[in-house]
Amino acid sequence: MEVNGDKANACRWGMFIISIGCSIVFSSPIAAQTVGDPAKAQMQEMDRRELQLNNLGGEKERPNDPKRSQAIIDQVSEDFQRILTLHNEIVRAIAANRSLSYQFISEATGEIRKRSARLQSSLKLQKPEAKAENRGTGTDLKVMDTKDELILLCKQIESFVRNPIIDKPGTVDAQQLGKARKDLQSIVELSEAIKKHVDKQKP
Repeated sequence: MEVNGDKANACRWGMFIISIGCSIVFSSPIAAQTVGDPAKAQMQEMDRRELQLNNLGGEKERPNDPKRSQAIIDQVSEDFQRILTLHNEIVRAIAANRSLSYQFISEATGEIRKRSARLQSSLKLQKPEAKAENRGTGTDLKVMDTKDELILLCKQIESFVRNPIIDKPGTVDAQQLGKARKDLQSIVELSEAIKKHVDKQKP
């Protein structure tokens, strides 16, 4: 399913993700930005509780660097918007039964992989170490055709951006936070696997 409104949704979801990520990257709140703004105050409170859920409260606080903070916010917003844009391009092509060139698929999945991996790092949403039997996406891509692989990737992206932690400000749920972490890891793994697959089929 296409995610409507690339820029609008990227900004909306991106800011919710940023509210989680920046609270983790910069342990001390930016109080000056929330004075007199209940919405921002609510998001700041969500940030604080996310830190607790992630058991990151013990990390040493680092002085807030406004320039670095803004640079990370801009990068996260850009990464998020590009992932959504590429998602929608793929969905439109599949819905219209248009064929996608191996070149486009390779470039799109490569970019999705790069940007989702960077989101993991920026937002401290790396997948926790898991038992060997639980590693991987849980889907055998070897038996799927490229179209089905792309559909699976798009569904994973949709699951991530529609997670209540991101979609509904103020939601604090350790289970949903874990799901967001897992979904983002799956996006990284799927996009990487699809790129490798299509690269082997390039003429």
